Amino acid sequence: MSVVTIYSTAICPYCVAAKNFLSNRGVAWEEVRIDLDPVRRQEMLDKARRTSVPQIFVGDVHIGGYDDLVALARDGGLDELLQGSSSAD
Repeated sequence: MSVVTIYSTAICPYCVAAKNFLSNRGVAWEEVRIDLDPVRRQEMLDKARRTSVPQIFVGDVHIGGYDDLVALARDGGLDELLQGSSSAD
């Protein structure tokens, strides 16, 4: 199963929603707190080319934010990515 990485901050309600959404589906995730680590914040900016949080990745595939995550799951693409059978967008 692919690793899910969530770039987040302490005060982000959409970050909490994304983590809860994944947990409720039984999906483990790794949180990267960009408010605590400026190097990791730059890493997020380089990878996602976005400044907002959350920025969610499944493996090396950039999903986007919470709304993007939910839309992908609704369309069935999240399960494919988690199993490693889909390519990057």
